Amino acid sequence: MTATDRKQPQKTNGNGNGKERSALYLLGCNISAWVSDVFAHPSVQLGFILLCIGWFVSGLSTDLLTAALSIMAITLTQMVLNRQNEREAEAHRRDVAMHAKLDELIIAVTHAHNELAGIEELPEEVIVELKEETLAKLTEATDEPDEAHRRMPTDAKRSRSAAK
Repeated sequence: MTATDRKQPQKTNGNGNGKERSALYLLGCNISAWVSDVFAHPSVQLGFILLCIGWFVSGLSTDLLTAALSIMAITLTQMVLNRQNEREAEAHRRDVAMHAKLDELIIAVTHAHNELAGIEELPEEVIVELKEETLAKLTEATDEPDEAHRRMPTDAKRSRSAAK
């Protein structure tokens, strides 16, 4: 996959049902991306400031300028929001894939706690509680050879006790 492939909007709608997006939708996404990139450039912003100053200096009607700038601002805002929505959909897809990979690793590791696989779906309070329990188990791990994988590194123990 090339860098330009990653910038293109997804051809499916991203909600898992595999529906193809229309060519008009994809065209709109591409136009939104291009326009938001162009208008985000500092020289374009400086150009708009100079345009407004020139408009006022020349004595032209400010009502027309206000209307035009308002319409452009609303349109540009919508384009940026559309692009942000595409980025969030892509980030969500990557997060789901990453969690699937992590779950596979947790299940595959012999000494892992399989109950931790899939916890990303739990409420945040429960995840924090599970994390604290896991850290407590690491701290309490015995010195038996078969428990070596559970021992917390010495530096981490010191930093945790200092934080308390």
